[in-house]
Amino acid sequence: QVQLVESGGGSVQPGGSLRLSCLVSTDIVSISVIGWYRQAPGKQRELLAFIIRGGSPDYADSVKGRFTISTDNAKNTVYLQMNSLGPEDTAVYYCNARKPSGLGAFADYWGQGTQVTVST
Repeated sequence: QVQLVESGGGSVQPGGSLRLSCLVSTDIVSISVIGWYRQAPGKQRELLAFIIRGGSPDYADSVKGRFTISTDNAKNTVYLQMNSLGPEDTAVYYCNARKPSGLGAFADYWGQGTQVTVST
């Protein structure tokens, strides 16, 4: 089992920035893929950014150039730096970890989510 705890959400004005944190209960190096998703009311959960172990970060087009995913392996923490926020970024943001579960399968773990609201 892997527990994920997000923090750092809140309310911000358009054009502002926030940094989300996700504390992982196990060594990040044991995670195959770690990433950030969001879900706005009435919409499907959307993949924003992820890192495959040993690889480089990748981003959805909607956030490329504005959001940055990074990890601090010593702190078992994943960050999502979000800049130039707009009302369309309002959503609940989730941290996700995918880890091998045996026989070639993977298990997905989710945090509880943190609300981000962008408004004047």
